[in-house]
Amino acid sequence: MIYLDNAATSPVDEEVLDAMLPYLREEYGNPSSKYYCKANNARQAVEEARAKVAALFGASSEEIIFTAGSTESTNLIIKGVLDYSKYYCGGKNHVITSNAEHKATLNVCKYLNGEIYSNNDATMSLFSANSRVDRGYQATFIEVDEHGIISSDKLEQAITDKTALASFIYVNNEIGSINDITALAKVAHSHNVLIHADVTQAAGKIPVNVTELGVDFLSASAHKFYGPKGIGCAYIKADKYGLPPITALLHGGEQESGIRAGTLAVHNIVGFGKAAEIAMRDMAKNHKLICELDDYIITKLKSCNCIRVFIPDEFRAKGIISILVDRTDFNNERFIKRISGEVAISTGSACSLGEPSHVIKALGLKNQTSKIIRISLNKFTTKEDIDLFISVLSHNI
Repeated sequence: MIYLDNAATSPVDEEVLDAMLPYLREEYGNPSSKYYCKANNARQAVEEARAKVAALFGASSEEIIFTAGSTESTNLIIKGVLDYSKYYCGGKNHVITSNAEHKATLNVCKYLNGEIYSNNDATMSLFSANSRVDRGYQATFIEVDEHGIISSDKLEQAITDKTALASFIYVNNEIGSINDITALAKVAHSHNVLIHADVTQAAGKIPVNVTELGVDFLSASAHKFYGPKGIGCAYIKADKYGLPPITALLHGGEQESGIRAGTLAVHNIVGFGKAAEIAMRDMAKNHKLICELDDYIITKLKSCNCIRVFIPDEFRAKGIISILVDRTDFNNERFIKRISGEVAISTGSACSLGEPSHVIKALGLKNQTSKIIRISLNKFTTKEDIDLFISVLSHNI
């Protein structure tokens, strides 16, 4: 199997697995328990991992809250900020995002906007469909340009005196477009608006420094850079008094500074910490390799008939390549199913199974969503893998 769907998930690094195993076998204590050694050892492991994750983002340990992944982090941040701002900060109830975000952001904002109640159904009743409810919040969805990039000017135009938060993706998970988060943060802060960045596809691959980006919040997941699934973090910028108030998403125990209740998954947290440590150690080397592989596959793709790489290199992160197969009889779902025994690729986000890509629609390519394929690389990908994929592609389109 040639695995080229790393934007969905990457393989777990052997060093990460080795670091996790003791916390599944011997050190199985609950870090919130008291006094005995297994609890103390688990608590120490969590804090060591927290320090490693914080270092990856140039943050302090207290600013890292462990979650189940970026989706939970994004929900926590957007809902938490909007709820607290509405009830404790003068009624600020407005959030701004784009129409090309990950579903974790898009659907949170649609929910707050009263458009949906679940992730696959419009708000409805037995007597009327698609009715909008008033949850007391408002969301604005900025249109992106033809490269999937958000304009600072459009953000400025969307801000009102009720805007509490702006939330944008750093590296787009479907097409690899890179947003200028620093510029967007400057605009937001000039209007006393907080900013959240979804850095899921950037974390561990390129430098992500919260101070340089100028963000107040970020979301990340371990499984995008060779860590385990089911673990991520929310970065919450501290002030001189500590973490700012934010409404909890999960209520219960006082874990994670009272912001995220629930028993901590110590083995996953340790794996996240190890993945962060490895990412910092090997980032330059791995990025150089991914760039070389990206250049190699782009050259190969350009030699194929009917293939177009539609996001230019200067607008996207290396390692995520979206291509358009320009044939009237081509269907990406049928094609991927046909080659699934040999190659793992995707039509886009793993969170958008069974429906056309909203990201591709946002680029003005609504009629071509069935012709898009996403290829994504990892540090274990080889040129031989790419050659085999190109051969499979050429023989099946």
